[in-house]
Amino acid sequence: MSETTGSSIFKIALNLILTCLVSGCIIGAVYFVTGPIAKVKAEQMKQESMKALVPTADSFVPVANEKDTFIAQKGGQKVAFIIPTEPKGYGGPIKMLTAVSSDGAVMDYTMLEANETPGLGDRAAKDPFRGQFKGKKIDALEVTKDHSDTKHIQAMTGATISSRAVTLGVKEAVEKAAQLGGN
Repeated sequence: MSETTGSSIFKIALNLILTCLVSGCIIGAVYFVTGPIAKVKAEQMKQESMKALVPTADSFVPVANEKDTFIAQKGGQKVAFIIPTEPKGYGGPIKMLTAVSSDGAVMDYTMLEANETPGLGDRAAKDPFRGQFKGKKIDALEVTKDHSDTKHIQAMTGATISSRAVTLGVKEAVEKAAQLGGN
């Protein structure tokens, strides 16, 4: 009886090993086929996001030694910097791209990835909150709850942490643009 139990365990173990091996090979093959496609798609999405941020640009030149940072150009002239930031929001990191004009004003931003609360923090990706940033310089990039203060960024009701996180991300991008040669 113990011999059949031993061979039964051996058969089960062998089946599990073979199943894992076959599954691993299938997953590897799928990744091998879809990996390059996913990279191309991610690059297309990034290009589309940058074009949406600076629609007047005709090219985006990578900045040397700066990961995912670009100079938006029109006719060979610098129009803006496009800078990635990743501030910590209420639901975790917020991956964003910010377009900063060569004079240091915010042109626009887009949130690439965020896990903010639906109906609250996720409103940071939409107007009217998003529209507040356009044209603002670094000194105006502070969150306020005072509705009479039109110089600064008005916090979203119920989403102050998300408001501060997005504002911080935009502010970091403006600071980085200044370091790279913006005003």
